[in-house]
Amino acid sequence: MGHPILAIIGRPNVGKSTLVNRLCQSREAIVHDEPGITRDRTYQNGYWRDREFKVVDTGGLVFDDDSEFLPEIREQANLALAEASVALLIVDGQQGVTAADEAIAEWLRLQQCKILLAVNKCESPEQGLALAGEFWRLGLGEPYPISAIHGAGTGDLMDQIITIFPPQKKETNEKEPIQIAIIGRPNVGKSSLLNSICGESRAIVSPIRGTTRDTIDTSLEKEGQWWRLIDTAGIRRRRSVNYGPEFFGINRSFKAIERSDVCILVIDALEGVTEQDQRLAGRIEDSGRSCVIVVNKWDAVEKDSHTMSSVEKEFRSKLYFLHWATMLFTSALTGQRVDNIFALATLAVDQHRRRVSTSVVNEVLKEALSWRNPPTTRGGRQGKLYYGTQVATQPPTFTLFVNEPKLFGETYRRYVERQLREGLGFEGTPLKLFWRGKQQRQAEKDLIRQQNKLD
Repeated sequence: MGHPILAIIGRPNVGKSTLVNRLCQSREAIVHDEPGITRDRTYQNGYWRDREFKVVDTGGLVFDDDSEFLPEIREQANLALAEASVALLIVDGQQGVTAADEAIAEWLRLQQCKILLAVNKCESPEQGLALAGEFWRLGLGEPYPISAIHGAGTGDLMDQIITIFPPQKKETNEKEPIQIAIIGRPNVGKSSLLNSICGESRAIVSPIRGTTRDTIDTSLEKEGQWWRLIDTAGIRRRRSVNYGPEFFGINRSFKAIERSDVCILVIDALEGVTEQDQRLAGRIEDSGRSCVIVVNKWDAVEKDSHTMSSVEKEFRSKLYFLHWATMLFTSALTGQRVDNIFALATLAVDQHRRRVSTSVVNEVLKEALSWRNPPTTRGGRQGKLYYGTQVATQPPTFTLFVNEPKLFGETYRRYVERQLREGLGFEGTPLKLFWRGKQQRQAEKDLIRQQNKLD
C-alpha cells in the first residue's frame, strides 16, 4: 500500500483529469468542458515501466476567489501535496502564462515535495517547444510540452518523474484490501461518514446537493487489514439527472457497487426511507453484494428507550429485500458507532465468501422438510426436494434438486431460504437459490457422489 504518490495540480480546465486518465489508462476521472468538475482529491493506480504509483487528481485551483467550493478545493490540494512524492503542475500551452498560473507557481515553491511543470495542449511537436518556452518564467524548472489527449511528450515526462520517486520497496505478501462502497442519496452524509472513518477531511462536505461528483477511493488500515473505501456521488432518480457531470458521477457510483466487496447503504435518520433508497437497496441486492445499512444523523433524532427498535422496524419494512443486512445507527458528526462499521463489514464479507459442505446443507434441508412439507397441488401432485449443494460464493449460491420446480411456489421458496439462514447464518449477504428438476433415482445417485467428495 506504500506506493509513491504523484499529485496533479493546476487551475481549472487545463486538462488535469484527461492526463490522469492517460497515465492510469482508464476513464475514471470525469472529463467535461466545464470548470469545477473535479472537487475532491481522487486516486487511481498508475504504471510506468517497472514502477507502480498512485495518481491523485485535484480540483482546479483559484486563489483570488472564495466562492462556492473553492476554499475546500484548495484544502484538498494541500492535503494531496502533503502526502505526494512529486507534484506535477499542469498549464495550458495554448493560453500561455496566466496570473492564475503565476499564483499557483508561487504557492508551490513553498511546498516540500519536488515540483515538475507540464505544458499541456501542445499537440504539434514543432510548436510544442516554442509554446513551452514561455513557461520558464514561472521559475519551476524545465517545462515539458505534452498533449494529454494524444499522449505526445508524456513518455519523456514520466521517465523524469519515476527518477524522482523514492527507491522501490521489496514486494511483500499483502492481503488484497476489502473494498467498501458508500452508497446513498444526495445529502445523507456519505462524505461526512468517510471523513469520520478516516479522521481527516478526505472529502468536501456541503449542504449543497451534488457536491461529490467522482468516486473517491481511500485506503485505510484497521487491525492489520487494509480497506479501500469508495465514497460515491449521491444517486438521484434517473429522470432528475441531466447528461453531464452528475450523469457520469452516478454511472461511476453504480460501477462502485459492482466492484465492491460490501456496500454501506446510508439512510438519513431524519428523512427516513425514501423511494430512491428502496431502488438503491434493490440495486445492491441485484448485484449480489453484501451490505450494511447505516442510519446516519442519529444524534439529531429525539428519542427514548424504544425509539431505535421502532425506527428499525419501520425502516426494515420498507427495505424488506435487504432483510438479511445488519442495521447500524450512527452519527458521522459525533462519531457515534462509526468504528462498528468495520466489524459489521468484516462479518458481511466473510459470510459473502463462505462455503458450506453438501452434508451440512442437507442436514438443514432435512430439518426444514420435517417442519413443513412442500405444497401439494389440486391435482394431488406434491413437490419433492431431493438434495441441495452450494455451487458458488460471492454471493453464496445453492442449487436445490427437486422433482419439478414449478411445484414450489414463492412462499415455500422463501421458507427454504429462511431455514437456510437460520441453520447456516449468512448474515449480511444475499443468497441465490436455483431450483432444478431431476429424476429421483438420478438425484439419489448424485447425492451419494457429492457426499463422498471432499467438500
